[in-house]
Amino acid sequence: MDVLIESTRGFEKDLAKLSEDEKATAIQKINDRASLFPTQKADVYRQLRRLPLLSNINGYESSLYTLRVSQKLRVILAVDEDPIFGQVIFTLFRVVKRDDLDKAYKGVAESLYQELGRNLRP
Repeated sequence: MDVLIESTRGFEKDLAKLSEDEKATAIQKINDRASLFPTQKADVYRQLRRLPLLSNINGYESSLYTLRVSQKLRVILAVDEDPIFGQVIFTLFRVVKRDDLDKAYKGVAESLYQELGRNLRP
C-alpha cells in the first residue's frame, strides 16, 4: 500500500510560523504515522482522534482527525483510504496550538463540508 502525504497552503503557513524544533517534531510525528499505516493501520487510527461533523450531514462521518504532535501542538488531517489504487492519502490541513484547535477545525470543516451540505439539500 502506498502512502501519500499532501499538505495544504494552510498547513504550510502554520508550519512556517513554528520554531525549528516544533517543525521537526511535527514532520517526524506525521512521517512516523504514515510509515506505520500499511502494517499497523489500527494502531495509527488509535493515535488519531476523529473530529465530529459540525452538523449531521445525512449520517456521514467526518474524515478529519487530529494528531497530537506534542503537549502544545496538534495537526488537523484527513485520512482517505483508496483500495482501488492501493493507497492511503494523508491530507494535512493545519498545525495549531492546542488552544486554537477548535477554531481551526471549524474553519477546515466548514470549507470541506459546505459543498457536501449544499449538494444534499432538497
